[in-house]
Amino acid sequence: MPQGIAASRGIGIGSVCRIIEHELKFENKKIEDTAAEKNRLQEAVEKFKAETTEMAEDIRQRIGKKEAEILEGHLVMISDPAMVGEMDKMIDNKQCAEAAVTAVCDMFINMFSSMDDEMMKQRASDISDIKTSLLKILLNIHDIEISKVAPGTVLVAKDLTPSMTSQIVKENVAGIITEIGGKTSHSAILARALEIPAVLSVPDALNLVKDNDTAIVDGTEGEIFINPAGDVLSTYIRKREDFIRKQEELKKFLGKETLTADGKKLDLFCNIGTPKDAKKAVECDGEGIGLFRSEFLFMNNSHLPSEEEQFNAYKEAVETMGGKTVIVRTLDIGGDKDIPYLNLTKEDNPFLGYRAVRYCLDNADMFKTQLRSIIRASAFGKIKIMLPLVTCVDEVRQAKALVEDIKKDLENEGIPFDKNIEVGCMIETASASLIADLLAKEAAFFSIGTNDLTQYTMSVDRGNPKVAYLYSAFQPSVLRSIRHIIQCANEAGIPVGMCGEAAADPLMIPLLMSFGLDEYSVNPVLVLTARCIISKWTKEEADKLADKVMAMDTEKEIVEALKKAAKD
Repeated sequence: MPQGIAASRGIGIGSVCRIIEHELKFENKKIEDTAAEKNRLQEAVEKFKAETTEMAEDIRQRIGKKEAEILEGHLVMISDPAMVGEMDKMIDNKQCAEAAVTAVCDMFINMFSSMDDEMMKQRASDISDIKTSLLKILLNIHDIEISKVAPGTVLVAKDLTPSMTSQIVKENVAGIITEIGGKTSHSAILARALEIPAVLSVPDALNLVKDNDTAIVDGTEGEIFINPAGDVLSTYIRKREDFIRKQEELKKFLGKETLTADGKKLDLFCNIGTPKDAKKAVECDGEGIGLFRSEFLFMNNSHLPSEEEQFNAYKEAVETMGGKTVIVRTLDIGGDKDIPYLNLTKEDNPFLGYRAVRYCLDNADMFKTQLRSIIRASAFGKIKIMLPLVTCVDEVRQAKALVEDIKKDLENEGIPFDKNIEVGCMIETASASLIADLLAKEAAFFSIGTNDLTQYTMSVDRGNPKVAYLYSAFQPSVLRSIRHIIQCANEAGIPVGMCGEAAADPLMIPLLMSFGLDEYSVNPVLVLTARCIISKWTKEEADKLADKVMAMDTEKEIVEALKKAAKD
């Protein structure tokens, strides 16, 4: 039973269609007529732009604006004069267009691939897609028409690029299996948007199957079955029907408050990366924004964004949310998340280095520009400031002092803002957890970042497959840390939320309810699922379960107990 990454929930059953990539071979011959060759390249670039624009518009109409932005990003990259300019230089040096495209794209791919940040690595994937598309145009190679596959097809590919995914007709594709890709890859994002079950990173997937094999894709558990026995097939047909029924039932939670089974109101917020994502949060019935990752404003730029650029972005998000809370995390950059124009020094251990609030406090002018833009946006709705990677009280005090200085400046300038704007902090380090009682005296609110908290508590690089077995928020040490943080916030009378992936985990939710978590911030598409799970548990039931699992010794025991207690 092959295992992969569960990237898009649901059960898909159908007939396999393998997407075999063509070998993009070419003769690297010396070019004499460089002007003609540059013209051939330009024609290929223009054709790529036209085809990509058409695909992006199709995605916008069929799937959504956010998903179309993936392909629009390809257009931005290929329109960068630096990229095509480098290709032209190589042609001037007698290289053919194919060699120029390959060399320049590979240079950028290698640069982005070497970065530890998932978003930067995704840019490498984007450029790889651009490279492949340009080479196919130059070599006059035509792919299988994914848009014309028969209903009930399970697509199997090494990787499903955005340009491939854009051709998918939702009604015809039952499931997706790939050899590479993760939960944050573009193929995963588009599969979730299309609501097609997907399992990614299945080793040697193309060699495990033949065309027309029957395949089951369990996008919830990350499992696939090839030519399954009759009893397995019938079991998964029932599972698929059950999943479809449950998804339909979730619609009854639209427009409803997030209430526990015994009537306690909780806040169910969304995590976003851009102002436009706020529209998705509204569409999915989010009750606010628990995490606005402001670093995307910096990453998606070729220069340091100005105060006005940032102000307009925060203002757009706040106005889109119509008075609901928007929590902006200040720039979480440095070391592991490189931005070329910031000229950050390469570090041996970036996760323990010069990043996040450490970098911001050391670059006060840049930090004050961001804080000033956030505070100005507070005149247009309820906005809060959140500090990432806090490890000591001094960091919070220094940031609050800057906020107070900015408030005085704005008041003197007659610029409106919320005089009571709150400054809180993310609790995502072992240090912050241990001094949560002290931080609660300084911060107006807490938000627990379970992704990093797990990583730092367990001393596990979450990107290292050799130690991935240790990376779990259900480890007893991590659960104890989460419980302690929430208790400290509750005792201090400040709100406490969670914006890590664990906030949407059906197994984790009853524990968080028992611990006393106030706010759950999740991917917008998981809002109704989380609301449904919360509605099934009373505080008394959650407490009994928490008492039981918190007395257990191992992650395995805890997960098994939570699965057994889970409510359908």
